[in-house]
Amino acid sequence: MLYTPLSTTDIFPSSEQEFQKRQCISHNGKQLYVEEMEDGQFQVLQLLSTDPQDFMNSDYLPGTILR
Repeated sequence: MLYTPLSTTDIFPSSEQEFQKRQCISHNGKQLYVEEMEDGQFQVLQLLSTDPQDFMNSDYLPGTILR
């Protein structure tokens, strides 16, 4: 049993290729865990922040496409 805030897919990705598409980036001063899409854009998977106000910003919702 693992006690972690990470999701199961973060710990046990479906394939090595899928795992390599994921990375942490800085966007507008915020740390984001993203996945690179086929067209080179990034899809937000998770916002990494200790500021509760950051989570109220709809620009950082999971699934948002960064341009």
